[in-house]
Amino acid sequence: MTRIGIIGASGFTGAELLRLLAAHPELEVAFATGDTQAGTPIAALYPSLAAAYGDVRFAAWDPSLLDGVDLVFLGLPHGASQGIVPSLVDAGVRIVDLAADFRLTDPDAYPRWYGEAHTAPELLGQFAYGLPELFRDQIVGADKVAVPGCYPTATTLALAPFTRAGLVETSGIVVDAASGVSGAGRPPKPNTTFCTVDEDFTAYGLLDHRHTAEMDQVLGATVLFTPHLAPMNRGILATCYARPTGSLTTDDALDVLRSHYADEPFVVVTDAAPSTKATLGSNTAHLTARVDERTGWLVVLSAIDNLVKGASGQAVQCANIITGRDEALGLPIVALYP
Repeated sequence: MTRIGIIGASGFTGAELLRLLAAHPELEVAFATGDTQAGTPIAALYPSLAAAYGDVRFAAWDPSLLDGVDLVFLGLPHGASQGIVPSLVDAGVRIVDLAADFRLTDPDAYPRWYGEAHTAPELLGQFAYGLPELFRDQIVGADKVAVPGCYPTATTLALAPFTRAGLVETSGIVVDAASGVSGAGRPPKPNTTFCTVDEDFTAYGLLDHRHTAEMDQVLGATVLFTPHLAPMNRGILATCYARPTGSLTTDDALDVLRSHYADEPFVVVTDAAPSTKATLGSNTAHLTARVDERTGWLVVLSAIDNLVKGASGQAVQCANIITGRDEALGLPIVALYP
């Protein structure tokens, strides 16, 4: 049994970590902090977790909590991980960070996309990028992992088999993706209240969404990314467009995906169009592809649960890998339905 801690457990990704870890046979939650909720019973904020966590309360962060803990998940807002990671490194615990603080390799990208300089740039090169299906070799043996954002997970799973094989042009890639409202986080915001999002569908982050930098970095491409907010709790559906570099048919494109992900337990390649509900509550991505002979475009579609494969499930998958376990241990492959 490995004792783990969650720093920043009161948000949606933290709650999802608590849910997944309650079913994990070999990872035990030693503490869960939530400074804005310190002292609040976990079950009071999230009644769905009551059966697993009883009277356990969110703690205030204190370094003494690390005693006897082998691995820490960070579910903090962007910018907060930078301040705490150096002390965690000194303490010798393994780190799985769900925020964007250590995803980008170029420190100059942080002022451009996040509006402020990175405070621990010397650590950027020490983090493996936590998308196992594409970067497993980096994650095995790592002690620090930066888990990708939800949009980059959906997009790069769809496109990387084609960019890596040189099958598409790496300039002029277009991605339109829609996310459920949980992607905006637990704290209420005027643009995410029920009355705002219900019966509405809107684009946001036009030309400057932060996740664009991750897509460019992972794909080695230039991506025009437009995110959309959909009136649903969970899920991401990404529709990705790229120009083939040579002759490519729909059957060819599907074969590329099937070959690339043949041994991956958390990727399903299907002839049908993926749906977000088909991934609900699971750590599985659903992919398909088409080549439009009329326009010459390749279209790749990807569906994931933004809180599981797009965040907390992928974090547990990475934790399994770096602790030497079967990476699928304790993770749901099958979605909830209806």
